[in-house]
Amino acid sequence: MLGAALRCAFTALFHLSVNTRSRISILLAALWWGSLSTLGFLVVPLLFVHLPSPAAAGAMAAKLFTAQTWLSIACTFFLLLFLKGKEAVALTQPAQDAMKYVVAGLLLAVLIEFAVSPRIVSARADGGNLQLWHGLGSAMYAAQWLAAGWTLWCLSRTTKDGAA
Repeated sequence: MLGAALRCAFTALFHLSVNTRSRISILLAALWWGSLSTLGFLVVPLLFVHLPSPAAAGAMAAKLFTAQTWLSIACTFFLLLFLKGKEAVALTQPAQDAMKYVVAGLLLAVLIEFAVSPRIVSARADGGNLQLWHGLGSAMYAAQWLAAGWTLWCLSRTTKDGAA
């Protein structure tokens, strides 16, 4: 029953008009960029201010960054579906330009979660080079934030006639 419902939902996604797909793509890009912004620039700094120890704040931040990774993967997955669907040729040039940033953001999210985060945990436990791995993770997060922002920018540009 669940499989049939999912199949029906995915079929419905592919039969949306180009205008609807464009609008949903903008919402997905906004969710992706906004969640990265909120977590990285507001929530995590507040954890380090208000929690009793940096270790507690770091542990909570790690859990939140994992949740953010899965949200990023979901947003980029659906963006790729909408931007590379059957009617992709009908999408605007800005939407096609956004594609490389979506892929870059997806790769960065996956690399942060599965390559850098385990090394941060290991460095903290074993006395390894925590500063290196934390710095690399932060730089990759910033690059993902830029990719999401540029995706949103590209998708929300309008043409000369005012169409998105």
